[in-house]
Amino acid sequence: MKIVLFLVGFLMTLNSFAQGNRDNGNDNAIPSVVDSLYREDQFYIGLSFNLINNEPNDFSQNGFSGGLHLGFIRDMPINKRRNKAIGIGLGLSTNTYNSNLFIGEDETGASIYSIIDSELDFKSNRFNTNLIEMPIQYRWRTSTATKYNFWRIYTGIKLGYIYYHKSRFEQPGNTVIQTDIPELNKFRYAATLTLGNGSFNAFVQYSLNTLFNKNARVDSESINLQPIKFGIEFYYL
Repeated sequence: MKIVLFLVGFLMTLNSFAQGNRDNGNDNAIPSVVDSLYREDQFYIGLSFNLINNEPNDFSQNGFSGGLHLGFIRDMPINKRRNKAIGIGLGLSTNTYNSNLFIGEDETGASIYSIIDSELDFKSNRFNTNLIEMPIQYRWRTSTATKYNFWRIYTGIKLGYIYYHKSRFEQPGNTVIQTDIPELNKFRYAATLTLGNGSFNAFVQYSLNTLFNKNARVDSESINLQPIKFGIEFYYL
């Protein structure tokens, strides 16, 4: 019995000594992780300020043009340390664009586009879009399974589809609403970049295709319009 107790004590001492050497022997080693299979699966929500690029002559934005997006991203690490990953998600987005571009239709139902005269008295003129989105990201971060306050850089593309849109023009005694615009490019493609620390992050999103196709014109000039979004984004595990 004494021999058994001696052997147990001896083995426990060796184990403690070996553990100490592993912890202190190499300061540059990859830190031990409680969960070696952890992922940064995250819910996200973002607020943006929407600018317009590639616009026709005399086009201008007025008032505040903003957006809201939210969703979930599945994290798939691609290296042993698990600080690099591919993220694929699904979410929703809503956007508002206030401008002087009027969208209406003639007697035959064909779309009409024109720049609102600056002398015209009107209350508001806005264009709204609601989208289903799929973000695809390459993700780099300094996180571990127990470190939640970390730096991140996420870059990639975002695919989207406009499932609902509405143009609304209001002036005293007159309101024009359009919810069927054939020239609208409903499939959306954008490049994205997010960087930050912890839950708070800044992001930019640049549309790779125009909001309207080549058939949408003001006089003889293509409307185009490519949104650029700047904003803040929050990630939650």
